[in-house]
Amino acid sequence: MSTRSEHHTVPLSVLLKRELANEKIEMPEIVHGQASQSKKGEDFTLVKTEFQRVLGDEVRTYSVFGLFDGHNGSAAAIYTKENLLNNVIAAIPPDLNRDEWVAALPRALVAGFVKTDNDFKEKAQTSGTTVSFVIIEGWIVTVASVGDSRCILESTEGDIHYLSADHRLECDEAERDRITASGGEVGRLNTGGGAEIGPLRCWPGGLCLSRSIGDMDVGEFIVPVPYVKQVKLSSAGGKLIISSDGVWDAISAEVALDCCRGMPPEAAAAQIVKEAVQAKGLRDDTTCIVIDIQPQEKPPAPLPPMKKQEKGVFKSMFRRKSSKSSSQVDKQYIEPDVVEELFEEGSAMLSERLDAKYPICNMFKLFMCAVCQAEIKFGEGISIHSGSSNLRKLRPWDGPFLCGGCQEKKEAMEGRRPSGVKVTS
Repeated sequence: MSTRSEHHTVPLSVLLKRELANEKIEMPEIVHGQASQSKKGEDFTLVKTEFQRVLGDEVRTYSVFGLFDGHNGSAAAIYTKENLLNNVIAAIPPDLNRDEWVAALPRALVAGFVKTDNDFKEKAQTSGTTVSFVIIEGWIVTVASVGDSRCILESTEGDIHYLSADHRLECDEAERDRITASGGEVGRLNTGGGAEIGPLRCWPGGLCLSRSIGDMDVGEFIVPVPYVKQVKLSSAGGKLIISSDGVWDAISAEVALDCCRGMPPEAAAAQIVKEAVQAKGLRDDTTCIVIDIQPQEKPPAPLPPMKKQEKGVFKSMFRRKSSKSSSQVDKQYIEPDVVEELFEEGSAMLSERLDAKYPICNMFKLFMCAVCQAEIKFGEGISIHSGSSNLRKLRPWDGPFLCGGCQEKKEAMEGRRPSGVKVTS
């Protein structure tokens, strides 16, 4: 007597729907918009969507968004906009697979920021710039930042994640201690007679920030080493807002998100800028980029703006509505709506940020400078760990290695040699 097989057959239509669902979940649709109101003309943006990377027969696409808020002129912001991405990509070995490439981004961003700063300072210009730099590869978002521009993420659940750090001297005691230990001075503007006004500044130069690209007249203890955070979104996606301090000095993240609720990115960016200008007036360049990261299938039509909602109410605005015949298939392949943190590091020390303890063995080549990618002749490279007093670190002859120029840059940032070129009045 035969028994019925325990295996269950799956209709072809269901298999095809599953395959289609997997394809849509693998790569999101990225829709962006930007808006700006100018006071000084020193804010600049970089937008590159569907940038391609070829590895063998595979072509991967990623998107890049940058916001550069210049000060003391626009030269540093323009130079960084034109050169930072190339410097970051040059620091990633060309033969990495997708997972290795994503894992290499945090170190490559550090190297790219430092090289951009070093190259710009060779031009002997004194302007500087903040940077918020975002790379989106699939559902993974990597953000590197110096200064006080800011990048926030709202998940479809309504949770807000801060993907950048404020490098203002006023609010970061550790950065103040680092600067004074490296030879700088921190204090408020003295108007005479002992009266002090305004925010904490670094002297010489009077910069309110502890990190930037450029600013050679302030000293190299104002470092270009970025805070880097990398997160993985669920396949439900989320919303990014990248804005200069002209926005964040006027409104909070919650207000920025609420004021543009239900709007497409272009209208949302314009509304955030409008809200900020209405709150404080146009005191500074005010720039905003809004990016929706969502499943490839179009979401429901935008809902009208709502004044105030409780956390978790907004999920339905981002998820797509499926028909009854495919709803069960969709539910099986939509991940829980969570944001997974993959990497976070904010140290200003290159020996920590370019540490050889790294999962990718070929991240740094033996005869290439880890920062500027210049070839190093045998016996001329200097280990990133040279002079380290931390016994936990590797031996001084272990890599990665720096060329002589980048080693001098590292020592200057750590206060181990006279800093920068002094500009006299």
